[in-house]
Amino acid sequence: MTRTSTRRGTRMSLAALTATASLGILTACGGAGGEAEAADGTFTWWDPYPQHEDGSDWDERVQRCGEEAGVSIDRTAYDTTSLTNQALLSAQEGTSPDVILLDNPAVSTLAETDMLTTVDELGLDVSHVDENLLAAGQLDGETYGIPVGANTLALYYNAEILEEAGVDPETISGWESLTEALESVDEAGHRGITFAGINTEEGSFQFLPWFWGAGADLRQLDSPEAVEALELWTSWLDEGYAPQSVIDNSQNSTWEEFLTGDFAFVENGTWQVNAAAEADFEVGVMELPTPDGGTAPAPTGGEFIIAPVQSEEDRYETTVQIIECMTTPEGFVETAETFAYYIPPTPEGQDAFLEDNAELETWVQAVQSAKGRTSDDLGTDYPVISEQLWTAVQNALSGAKTPEEALSDAQEAAESQVSSQD
Repeated sequence: MTRTSTRRGTRMSLAALTATASLGILTACGGAGGEAEAADGTFTWWDPYPQHEDGSDWDERVQRCGEEAGVSIDRTAYDTTSLTNQALLSAQEGTSPDVILLDNPAVSTLAETDMLTTVDELGLDVSHVDENLLAAGQLDGETYGIPVGANTLALYYNAEILEEAGVDPETISGWESLTEALESVDEAGHRGITFAGINTEEGSFQFLPWFWGAGADLRQLDSPEAVEALELWTSWLDEGYAPQSVIDNSQNSTWEEFLTGDFAFVENGTWQVNAAAEADFEVGVMELPTPDGGTAPAPTGGEFIIAPVQSEEDRYETTVQIIECMTTPEGFVETAETFAYYIPPTPEGQDAFLEDNAELETWVQAVQSAKGRTSDDLGTDYPVISEQLWTAVQNALSGAKTPEEALSDAQEAAESQVSSQD
């Protein structure tokens, strides 16, 4: 296989990215270390799931794909941040694993260094994958891997509180009707909504549906649409519909708040589906709304399966077999059911998934409307922009600045930092 690239002169060095790679993460668990070197007949696999130990359903799924390809798989699990840094370091040292499952915002970080093969170079067909999900793994017109599934955000609601407040969730179709629902809930003596405005990537992740839903663009943080979205959040605090704790809330802490039974709504993700089913009250779910109705594009979570460049090019044939095993329609469904919170990234996989999980249709619709954080060819500019966005959210929620001032300062800082790294 011949590897070509048109951007070698402009990409950041591996050493620079290894020293600075720090994409925000949504979940992190302790991981195990490992070497990428493998004997003939053994292929190395890294993923961000240390919680799924040897012998788990997930581990057995990975091993079966190796068996189908006629090899054994040496699997190593790292936490999400460590995996990105370790992947960059292994590329420097020439010890890259054969296959990596990587959090989607980090794909462009690795692709920027030329350490990844493209799907075209591997001969993989991605025409069946939803374009909005595939975009998170694209940079400068090239696609670097395949999403194995996706998760995203929506609004969970306490059906009992809404009934007591006289709110029919079917009538909530935009920001105005949602705010009216919060007012009714407040008048009924309950708390309105909680979300994560924390000063990390989780803060940006949770704000993006409102930001994008208003029509804002990450290249222009101070647009009128962006200001409108941030004014919505600050107005909820000013009116008492959202608690002051949102300033420091992570997604986990918002969920704990919701489980107290005091809140009507919480913004949270697909990964809470099982916990919602076990709550002490009836829980419903709806898509995040745009200002005038419709589904807002929430950011996608989930991993891509990618193949680092290898000096022994004859290994790619088996690598492709492993990847194809993970990305058949049946494979996507098996991954979704193994994790219980992944939505398959293809229409065929989604239809098959819904046959046994009809109650997750809202989540399938949310994923269909979702958007990758590094989409629009943001690539490695995204972490810089995101940090300024979550800083603006913090400044506005705390009252240190107006939404307009906070976003204006954020845009100025983002432009400066992006220019300095180009």
